[in-house]
Amino acid sequence: MNELTLESQKIAFIGAGSMSEALLRGLVDANLVRSLSVVVLNRHNRERLDDLRKKYGIRVPQTNEPSERSALVREADIVVLAMKPKDVGAAVAEFRDHLRADQLIVSVVAGLSIETIERLLGRAQPIVRTMPNTSSSIGLGATGLACSPSVSEERKQLATQMFEAVGLVVPLEESMINLVTGLSGTGPAYVYYLMESMMAAGVEGGLSEEDARSLVVQTVLGAAHMVLSTDEDPAVLRAKVTSPNGTTHAAIGVLEQFEFRSGMMSAIARATERAQEMGDDIAASVLQSMTKSN
Repeated sequence: MNELTLESQKIAFIGAGSMSEALLRGLVDANLVRSLSVVVLNRHNRERLDDLRKKYGIRVPQTNEPSERSALVREADIVVLAMKPKDVGAAVAEFRDHLRADQLIVSVVAGLSIETIERLLGRAQPIVRTMPNTSSSIGLGATGLACSPSVSEERKQLATQMFEAVGLVVPLEESMINLVTGLSGTGPAYVYYLMESMMAAGVEGGLSEEDARSLVVQTVLGAAHMVLSTDEDPAVLRAKVTSPNGTTHAAIGVLEQFEFRSGMMSAIARATERAQEMGDDIAASVLQSMTKSN
């Protein structure tokens, strides 16, 4: 039996947004796929599809005829669900009867559970649920990845390779994926918010916006690299630069007064809850649409 490789697979992306493009760029740049074995579909924006075709040499439907779109999805070995959460029901309903039971379904849709996908399809299916983040667009993403029971180890490795092309992959139980959404999926925004605040303090203190930005960006970059290169716990590194009664000690004291740690933990918990709520909304919508169709 020949070993499965991404290069041997036909891949269909349903959805042509930023995450689809991030994955496309990573896969093509790393020469992990044959461009003409990858097809991207969306429902309306033809200009977007043509742009992706020119950039990455991938295939797109020649027309917007449902029969052509369905045929392209049916012939794929891997189908990536990359639409907006609100469009999941309509998209899967369009292609459900054309999907094969042996295809690997890979979802990057926030909140969309394996159970909901199987309910939409009306059967068990090899499904990989992922939660990447926006840093995937520059190859520095962080992705949590969970598999349904019918996903073989070989196919799990295929899915892992897809997302390793755009960053770090952490295999997990599906019960952890909503937490990953709150932690690393939403995480870049927490860091941006911190940077905004630091820049604002610099400008308020008299620095130019350009100088404040340069100093803050390099500080955050350097801190991340320190954690990676030293392999030390962030708490240890923080203690090393916190001299008694020094400037860092004074600053951390203020952050503690404002319950910085508690606030961050509560923010992550709320984002995790919201991911579950979004998943529940998708499931309810799916159930409603199925009831109507019956």
